[in-house]
Amino acid sequence: MNRKNYGANTNVLQMFIDGFVLILAFLLSALIVRVPYSLPFIKRIIAVFVIFLITYIAAAKEKRLYNVTLFFYFDRHIRLVTSAFIMALVVTSVILLFFLNPYASIRHYYTVFLIVAYLFMLVNVIVSRLVQIVVVRYNAPRAAFVGVHEDFEKFNYFLNKTSMRLDEVGYISFPGRVSKGISNVLGDIEDIERIIREHEIDQVYFFKYKDDSEADILKYVNICLDMGITVRVVMESFSRSKVSSYVSAVGIYPMMTYHTIALNEYEQCVKRLIDILASAVGIIISSPVMLITAIAIKLDSPGPVLFIQKRVGQNGRIFKMFKFRSMCAEAEAQKNLLAAENGLEDEIMFKMKDDPRVTRVGKFIRKTSIDELPQLFNVLIGNMSLVGTRPPTIDEVERYERCQWRRLSIKPGITGLWQVSGRSDIRDFDDVVKLDVKYIDNWSIMYDIRILFKTVLVLFGKNNGAY
Repeated sequence: MNRKNYGANTNVLQMFIDGFVLILAFLLSALIVRVPYSLPFIKRIIAVFVIFLITYIAAAKEKRLYNVTLFFYFDRHIRLVTSAFIMALVVTSVILLFFLNPYASIRHYYTVFLIVAYLFMLVNVIVSRLVQIVVVRYNAPRAAFVGVHEDFEKFNYFLNKTSMRLDEVGYISFPGRVSKGISNVLGDIEDIERIIREHEIDQVYFFKYKDDSEADILKYVNICLDMGITVRVVMESFSRSKVSSYVSAVGIYPMMTYHTIALNEYEQCVKRLIDILASAVGIIISSPVMLITAIAIKLDSPGPVLFIQKRVGQNGRIFKMFKFRSMCAEAEAQKNLLAAENGLEDEIMFKMKDDPRVTRVGKFIRKTSIDELPQLFNVLIGNMSLVGTRPPTIDEVERYERCQWRRLSIKPGITGLWQVSGRSDIRDFDDVVKLDVKYIDNWSIMYDIRILFKTVLVLFGKNNGAY
């Protein structure tokens, strides 16, 4: 796996906030100046703003203002913002002078914009910090710590000065290391697999001491990686000098990160944005179909219109998945009676050809995949993605082996590589896991787009089956 981590340490939220603030400054400046409604003038001021925005973001990124490990000190941020602002001012002024004639026609607007934008960015230093404290904490990964509590307290002191946040689940005890006065001990390091499963852990932090050998923690790091859990190894500081050979550093602590999932914040934001926009549009467009389907289900057989089932999401989180009911109301109770008819070689998943529990309407909505339309609401909420791994049931996950848990390291999807790879012909659960892991290892935005196109082809092909 060749993961690129160019954006893994980038504070994308801060970039969006800065862009939004500059857009507000652009609009307010236009109101103050009362710009004429002439197309040539509007084109010029838009061109000026776009050049300034791109230059400012690029300059701020170059000065590491968007690094998630940057300490928040007010005076430091003011200096970095001012420096990036001056760079954008100079570049924009030069381009205006030589390429956007006549310059004089927008000079007044440009001056007002610079004043308003700079004042807004100064206020933004404080406001954006408060916004990030709320937003980042809400989306913070669930983390467990392996090491001495007192050492992690010092590490957290530095961590809290950055824009990184963690949902601290608890501590995992390690032989020979004793922490005083803590109650949230999750268990012993030998039980790390069970701890990850039970506590829905996203990341595990190992504190590596000077006298530790690699072998001391390598066994447990590999267990985490087998399960798709991101591992961060915090190195005990040898000095206060910057150690450039490490991926990142928090305060005086160099930190190495090992992972099996994509951590690039740019691509993750784009994926989530696509999910939100596509699911919202999909819900609006398919609402007549969903209404007709709901009526047909109600007329065809007794029971609720929707089948709401608890499924297992990213790293073991439980969520309620929505589907149109395609079976009789007693389908779940009858499942055990039909276990011998399972069409899959492995008993972890259940799939049966010509399942007698499926209703007449159910057969049609399964064949056309209409039964999965309500999952668009799961995507909009954020429990699922358009493309991902198949969302398993709780009883399936209880029988997972360690390496199979890795397929839970990302959000489940409405469609995925398994669904477009002949899902009706796959009979071995290990083959399903291999396809899911292949998707995780090779994920990119373009990969998602290709799978979405293949999904459309499968829907209109002969090999379309429910899952």
